[in-house]
Amino acid sequence: MSGFGASAWSSRHAHALLSSMGRLARHPLATLLTVLVMALALALPLGLDGLVSNVRTATGDFSGAIGLSAYLHLDVQEERIQQLARSAREHAGVGRVEVISAAAALEQFRKDSGFGAALDALTSNPLPPVISVTPTAEASSPAGVETLRRYLAAWPEVESVQVDGDWVVRFNAILDELRDVLLLAAVLLGAGVVAVVGNTIRLEIDNRRAEIEVTKLVGGTNAFVRRPFLYAGTLYGLLAGMMAWLIVLGATLSLQPATTRLALAYGSHFVLNGPDVREAELALAVGTVLGWIGAWLAAARHLARIEPESA
Repeated sequence: MSGFGASAWSSRHAHALLSSMGRLARHPLATLLTVLVMALALALPLGLDGLVSNVRTATGDFSGAIGLSAYLHLDVQEERIQQLARSAREHAGVGRVEVISAAAALEQFRKDSGFGAALDALTSNPLPPVISVTPTAEASSPAGVETLRRYLAAWPEVESVQVDGDWVVRFNAILDELRDVLLLAAVLLGAGVVAVVGNTIRLEIDNRRAEIEVTKLVGGTNAFVRRPFLYAGTLYGLLAGMMAWLIVLGATLSLQPATTRLALAYGSHFVLNGPDVREAELALAVGTVLGWIGAWLAAARHLARIEPESA
């Protein structure tokens, strides 16, 4: 009995799926336009996310360019400086620590500035000792760098802390902010996809009103009547996800020659990365889910209003 029930259930769903596929195939232009609108909405956040990822790759790993220089007071003793350096090495997020003594800083300045004769006239060394800290890659985010800056600035022996590579921190902050904007855009465009599917299914329900009334008259439930519309919405979403991935892939391939020429002009061998298999799966999954949601909302709302007229 259970086997018969499972077979009947599979048969009903297979019939609803094939029926939905047939209706979409019989109206190719309308189907194509609906899928294209949905695909463009899905392709935009997918493409922009790929753009951000490619920008990060093209600019390389700048984590090594970020550093913090803690300038100590002139009267801090060497033993205390080494203790501070050891404490910094044990702190989370710190990758490398280097101590630059006041004498070493003065000698380096003498070589780089060309004012050796003028410096010889000084009676004392005006340069302070410095503890140079390089954060780990994980702590190179704007928040991680700020945490390290506050940690170093809290030492009583520290006069000031300078962040070296501020432009890298700002650049990463811009990319992080852009990802947040992309997330918001993806949510809004996803709502647009749901609205497109819902409106399409609503029109389909209106066109088949007489058929739905007859089906309900002979005992068809709302779940039975709703099933083909849910499959239609799912198919719309699946096709839109596939087309969105193809749009982004096509855009990537078309931009690849120009990107390669630009990279070679700067002595780089950067290759533009297109959407991979994981992103294709994500586009298909998101499109399918949004299509189903849009169809369910439209069907649940409009089918409940259609009842067969009593004789």
